[in-house]
Amino acid sequence: MNNRLKAKISLLAMLISMFGGYGNVLAASSGSVVINEVAWAGSPDSANDEWIELYNTTSSPIDLTGWSIKDDVTTTYNIASGTIPAHGYFLIEDSENAVSNVQSDAIINISLANSGDSLQLLDNTAAIIDTVDGSGGAWYAGNNTGFASMERKDASAGDVASNFANSTGTGALGSAGGAILATPKALNSVSVVPQNAEQIKLEASTSSLAVNQEFTVLAKISNANNLFAYGFELNYDSQLLEMETVTKKAFLGNNGAVNTSFQTGLKGGQAGHLLVAEARTINPKVGVSGNGDLFEVKFKAKSASANPINISFAANSFASSPTEDLVFQYLPVAVTVGQQISVAPITNLIVAEDTARYALKLTWTASAGGADKYKVERKNAHGEWVVLGEPTAATFIDNDAVTTAGKLIPEVTYNYRVTAEKGTAQSLSVEAGGEESRGIRGDNNRTDLVDGRDLQRIAMHFAEDDTVSGFDALIDTTYDARVDGSDLIDLGANFAQAYP
Repeated sequence: MNNRLKAKISLLAMLISMFGGYGNVLAASSGSVVINEVAWAGSPDSANDEWIELYNTTSSPIDLTGWSIKDDVTTTYNIASGTIPAHGYFLIEDSENAVSNVQSDAIINISLANSGDSLQLLDNTAAIIDTVDGSGGAWYAGNNTGFASMERKDASAGDVASNFANSTGTGALGSAGGAILATPKALNSVSVVPQNAEQIKLEASTSSLAVNQEFTVLAKISNANNLFAYGFELNYDSQLLEMETVTKKAFLGNNGAVNTSFQTGLKGGQAGHLLVAEARTINPKVGVSGNGDLFEVKFKAKSASANPINISFAANSFASSPTEDLVFQYLPVAVTVGQQISVAPITNLIVAEDTARYALKLTWTASAGGADKYKVERKNAHGEWVVLGEPTAATFIDNDAVTTAGKLIPEVTYNYRVTAEKGTAQSLSVEAGGEESRGIRGDNNRTDLVDGRDLQRIAMHFAEDDTVSGFDALIDTTYDARVDGSDLIDLGANFAQAYP
């Protein structure tokens, strides 16, 4: 087992120890869980796409095992097992695909009458915890024309018609992808967010963009109290959006005053589910309070969509103090992608050695129809695209003068892409790769000789990665963002070799 894998396992064990499970589970009382949203009309795909969302009004998780919902007293929907998180949601679907883009917490054969039903939520002792339309009659809200769900306005208010309204939420999909107006497992669109509420929300740099255009989504935290760590799963439609980079922001590290471990990756390697986690690595274990930015994700729109595209937190997302999970409202964001404004891509992209050593020159044929500028990017050691420059001419040189790149290692293939831009519109990107051959791999101080000084430099920086201040990319001859044994192998293979 390599050291990197051991470190990941140790980190996982630590996080499980710190944050594992739900901890103490609260006993229920009247109003502790409410019927928060009802999709009684189904979806444009099927009238059977029905579901009921519960909401936990307390600051502790609640065990729902043995709970039930009575429908007009005559029909009972039994919840076999499950726990609803503190200030979290529990989604009961008629079938797993009733909401095709949101995971259910329980699947129960629901059958709700369009004319209206009286619902009672009962705990495992058959005590009534909440009711909706308890006196019978038509549903308070919702419709089967636009397929809007019925949402509760105030979770602390009672079973009265004025406390319910048609959802205006977007992004939820029926069993065959049909759009419904609803907010399953998210803050209701008609809810009034209390002032000074504890929130973690996503903010997009733009709400409307075109195909091939990039935008960023910032995760912001408000009114944190002793935040020590967080772990989020962000869900997005990978058919419509491409996730490009994730960048740590300053809040948890208190603007650099505290070291943190920041981890990102696609869940199971599959696009559409981004995992982001960060924890403070200090003793004594203390958190940070207040407001700030946690991280930023850069996306690129892949294709247009008739409906807004949601980027949201999965139910397993959490934020914690050193001792317990903290209660936050998790607020998603939506963007609309319109048809592409036509910008022709470049052609004939070539990456070749420049006349000077340790430099690669990119040339291409300009975009047909013209462009204001060209965005040149290079893939870094993490597989992320980094902007090198935005020339107006159809050429660019990557060398040590480029602050975000340069430091070229001989015999390493560097991948580039160029995108034509006109106004706010972007073309499709064109990619190409190239190598610098005029040097020796392992000559990390560029003396044209692999010798003891190169070994000394590796030893002085051994086990450092590119998160360390002053990290020298020339020592990382294997271009993997870390100085380790693989770089020693490069040096050993070419030791005492001179160039030319």
